[in-house]
Amino acid sequence: MSDHHFVSLAHRSLIAIEGEDRKSFLQGLVSNDVTKAAPDRALYGAFLTPQGKFLHEFFIAELDGALLLETDASRRDDFLKRLGLYRLRSKVAIAPAERLRVFGLIGDDAAAALRLPEEPGAASPLAGGLVMVDPRLPTAGLRAWLPEGGEAALSAAGFTRAEPTAWDSLRIGLGLPDGSRDLVPEKTLLLESGFDELHGIDWQKGCYLGQELTARTKYRGLVKKRLMPVEIKGPAPQPGTPVLLGKDEAGEMRSHAGGRGLAMIRLDALERLDKEGAELHAGAAVLRPRKPDWARF
Repeated sequence: MSDHHFVSLAHRSLIAIEGEDRKSFLQGLVSNDVTKAAPDRALYGAFLTPQGKFLHEFFIAELDGALLLETDASRRDDFLKRLGLYRLRSKVAIAPAERLRVFGLIGDDAAAALRLPEEPGAASPLAGGLVMVDPRLPTAGLRAWLPEGGEAALSAAGFTRAEPTAWDSLRIGLGLPDGSRDLVPEKTLLLESGFDELHGIDWQKGCYLGQELTARTKYRGLVKKRLMPVEIKGPAPQPGTPVLLGKDEAGEMRSHAGGRGLAMIRLDALERLDKEGAELHAGAAVLRPRKPDWARF
């Protein structure tokens, strides 16, 4: 049986931005350097409120002369509307990219199976679409944007279909958020969620929406909590369940799969855990937080 698997990510969908101003238009709006997106290079980034709070995250690359943005399917219309508000006189066309579907590809050496280097964001054409190494973390596998029937190309490369829980289990174990399942719109800060370490922010680019607060948070050391994996002992708490240290609120539960999940945990609570040997609770479960290898805090 193949050790390489593909998972249909039906909760994700794509937006296409076409036109000669597509890169300059988006460059002033999002956290990463859009000029680096190309048919062979994918990026990760976010669109923020002017106050620097999360609104939408996305993966971006270029295909057939258009910028493609992969984002939450349930909130795509909101993203389209917000992008449209800033279009003004820019020569761009913004529309859903209904032709392509999103897949997650997992397994050791999955990149090599599709002749890609295991480098963040390495991308290449595949079956009329695009396949890319996760630009956040190569150990998270690959993402593919494929037209109807594109699974045949994955099968030909030795990938077999798997359930979404397999993909969820991998990305949660690595501490990677999945859109608004883990990032709360108009509340979450990028630096609480690993966007710095996960290549989701370009600190050298010019101004963009929310840039001032994002930079201030970094350079003044204002991050007070972090999204991280937790081992769950007991019934998995639903997203939004408060995380408690004794009677004190220490954070909030986010998504889960199997016996682990993601939770936003206060850093001062983590320090108390180390000193006091106490436990974190969420609902009827005990949580054991684990700092990801890639995280710096």
